Amino acid sequence: MKNLETKENADYKFVRIVDALTTLNQKVNLIGVVTETSIPKQSRGTDYCCTLKIVDESHSSPGMSVNFFAEILEMLPNVASAGDIIQLSRVVIKNHRSGINALFDKKFSSFALYEGKDGSNFVPYQTSSNFNAKKENQKFVARLKNWKIDQPETASSDFLSLKEVKQGKHFNLICKILHISEVTEGEWMLFVWDGTDAPPVDVHTKLEEELENPIPLQLEASALSRDILCTFPSVGTVLRITAGKCNGMLGLPILKAGTWVQFRNISFEICFGLWCGILMPKTRLSNLPNDDNLVLQCQRAYDERVQNELGRMPLSCFPWPSYVTDYQQVPFVTLMHVLSYREVTAKFRCVVRVLTTLPGHPRDFRAPCGTFRLRVTLEDPTARLHAYLYAEDGVKFFGGDTVPSIDTMIKMHNALLGVEEETDHSNAKPRNPPWVQCCLKSYYVDKNDIWGSRRFRIFGTTLIG
Repeated sequence: MKNLETKENADYKFVRIVDALTTLNQKVNLIGVVTETSIPKQSRGTDYCCTLKIVDESHSSPGMSVNFFAEILEMLPNVASAGDIIQLSRVVIKNHRSGINALFDKKFSSFALYEGKDGSNFVPYQTSSNFNAKKENQKFVARLKNWKIDQPETASSDFLSLKEVKQGKHFNLICKILHISEVTEGEWMLFVWDGTDAPPVDVHTKLEEELENPIPLQLEASALSRDILCTFPSVGTVLRITAGKCNGMLGLPILKAGTWVQFRNISFEICFGLWCGILMPKTRLSNLPNDDNLVLQCQRAYDERVQNELGRMPLSCFPWPSYVTDYQQVPFVTLMHVLSYREVTAKFRCVVRVLTTLPGHPRDFRAPCGTFRLRVTLEDPTARLHAYLYAEDGVKFFGGDTVPSIDTMIKMHNALLGVEEETDHSNAKPRNPPWVQCCLKSYYVDKNDIWGSRRFRIFGTTLIG
């Protein structure tokens, strides 16, 4: 086949992907619809690199991969949404072990990105520095815009929701990015959400180790600020996603909070009893438009859920949590609602699991003077927090009006934390604490720092059963 690039047509004549596959080691011009991208990372040298997958009328599945290299991250293509159109000039067709793909050479190749949705907009929203715009290119962009109208939805149906998450690799997830944070130098964490509740996880920690090795409230070293928490939805699990061992995966900051994405080939692990997503070297993602059918489906399910009081309860707690409270005047709320509530002092009714107590044995729950004082770690699908049981609230919690015997308290404590009656705590057998109702009130201990000294206390709650 003749070389498809000539001096005369190099900037505005394009070949179909199916034809480009037969032009090994030649420079060609391509135009295609972007279906997915990799997360930019550092190459083995000094460059940054990423991979896009493109399709056109001639090759709609599985598409062709285009590998990009650039001296700085900002020079790589930053695709706003799956379904956008990319114009590529003078890319080289290569045969790699993964198949035939196109190589974008930073010395002579160029690109331009166009919105795929707006049929009338032919102005690229990102171009490489050496891109040469030609009016003749508009007809090729218009052709793909028209072709894309008849294509199926951007997002695929082979994905998990957070309520279906399980340990393992190579899962697909559609979610909304809520926040991106650098948890340690050069290590980034994504906080994502889809409106559903991740399943509860068994607890493996030893109760007697809570003092020296307390179960963490979050995976990141420092808790997110209240300002950030106030931007999170109050219902549904916020999943942490990290780059894991993907050395050099530095492109997470270019992702945008507030966007819906589809991750392909991520893994899920359990860390300190919390679900965590792990990005792998083969992870790919697609930014989804807000009007994608699956995005609208997620949003609609969430809207229906928050309009119903029972929808604010954990989805896995039904038919009903085991224990009741005396404070029935207020609706159920989540722990995320509690943490982000607009006022420092307030009262709440929640459905939670009690993960740990400090002290870890009922014989130590009362001070030498006889006063109850203990700290419990509470969890629901949205958050964890510490709450205190003190004085008469502790009496009411375990006995109602009178303090029960130690043997009775041990049985109640075991039931509350999911400890089997015959199990020795030191064996650290996995526990599955039941869902229970409880009342919380927030207060502060320093009037000069009311938000920084905000605490939580259980009140008006008695264990039944």
